[in-house]
This record gives sequence, structure tokens and C-alpha cells, in this order.
Amino acid sequence: MLKIGDFSKLSRVSVRMLRHYDDIGLLKPAETDAFTGYRYYREDQLPVMGRITALKDMGFALADIVRILEIYEDRDQLDAFLAAREEELLHLSKETEYKLTLLGTARKRLREERNMRFNVTVRTIPERYAATVQGIVPHYEDEGLLWGMMAECRTPLIPAEPCLAAAAFLDKEYKEENVEIQVSMTVRGTCEDTAHVKFRTLPAVRVASCVVKGSYAQMGEATAAVAAWIHENGYRVNGPMFNIYHVSPNETSNPDDYVTELCFPIE
Repeated sequence: MLKIGDFSKLSRVSVRMLRHYDDIGLLKPAETDAFTGYRYYREDQLPVMGRITALKDMGFALADIVRILEIYEDRDQLDAFLAAREEELLHLSKETEYKLTLLGTARKRLREERNMRFNVTVRTIPERYAATVQGIVPHYEDEGLLWGMMAECRTPLIPAEPCLAAAAFLDKEYKEENVEIQVSMTVRGTCEDTAHVKFRTLPAVRVASCVVKGSYAQMGEATAAVAAWIHENGYRVNGPMFNIYHVSPNETSNPDDYVTELCFPIE
């Protein structure tokens, strides 16, 4: 029999933690002296302690380890526990990788001061003839569903020069789901409407405009910068904001090459 101190040294687990394991029923001493309260462990409990340490290193909670030890000899049940933890860690790894990417982008922009400042200008977008599709999509990132409807046109659309491809966000507030968006693309000639594609002349509009070079991760910060500029310069927003995609995923697979113009109609 081993005293708790000796067992602690051999298992490389603190006495405090061994007492905690006893309290929660994870690993109880082989004997406890009724008079002194001293705990004694058998040598064959060392492999069990090794299992507990290994499972903790895999990230299992102590409550889960109690359950796992109960079925440890059942290879199928044990494998099921390990497989579930593996899947959980893979998901966590992807989330961590995404967060690291965001952090890396933020630090890169901090190092490149020009990317932290968004220049806002006032300009007038002239009247233009465009193919438009308006509808409600599940989320903002589902905007592509509307662009896909442009394929309904019987004859190929001939882009105007320059071609302005834009998405206007028609809801009066940010929405978690069921977002109303109108996408449009300026075209040449005249065309017939389809079930979803409507051709119309869009009126000229005066906007506070900001051109963003790079990935869409910057859009929230750029939007806030334009909104602040409008307020500070005494203008008022008088219509739904829209993005003009000068260089989009349709033209390049490299997010660093995207060029997006944020536009807020103003008066």
C-alpha cells in the first residue's frame, strides 16, 4: 500500500488533486484510516491514474472521465467517446483557425496604417439602365442566390461600359435572417423582363462613397467610418445603402484583390 504522498510522486498528480478525485468519486483510495483519515492507494491504481491523466490531456471533463472509466474495457464504447471528442476538437480547431485569420488580418491592417483609414468622398452616380433582381434571402451571405437568377435571361446580357454591379440592402435595420436585397448590373441595349429579372432605369443618386481594397472582413469597419463621416459633416442618409463590386469574387479568387465601393445615399 502507498501513502498518498508516495502515490502522488509516482503518479505525478498533486495531493490536492488526488483528494479532489476522491471527493468526486473519480479515484478513491484503496483504504482510508478511520482514525487518522490518511488515504492509502494500491500500486495497481497507478495505471488507472495514468488513464485519468491521459483523458484529461485529451480535454475530457472530469465528469466525462468518470463515465469513461466505467466502460473503459468496452472497446466499442470507448472508441465512441474518443471519436466524439476528436470531432469536437476538429470543429474547435477550425473555429480557432478562423479567429487566428481574423487576428492576423487585424494586425496586418494595424501595421499598414493606410488600411486603417477609409477616405470618404461625395459623388453622384448617374442615371443608368440595369438588370435588377430583388428578393428575400436567408442571410446576407446568400446574396449570390439573387445574382444566379440573372441566368434566366434568354439572351446574354451585354455589360455596360463601365459596368456597375451593385447590391442594395433594403431593410431599415440589420437582420439576422430573411434579408431583402436588390442586385443590379448595368447593361447595354434593351431587354425583356423575366420572372425575376426586371430591367429598369435607375435614377441618379448622390452618395457618400468609400472604396475598400481587400477582403470583406473590413466592411463592418468601413461602414462605421462612412456613417460617422456622414454625421460629422452634417449630411443625412436618405435611402438604402448599397455596395458596388468593382472587383468581386466573380473576377478573382484572391480576397486581397477585391475592390468594393460602399455607397450611402445622402442629402
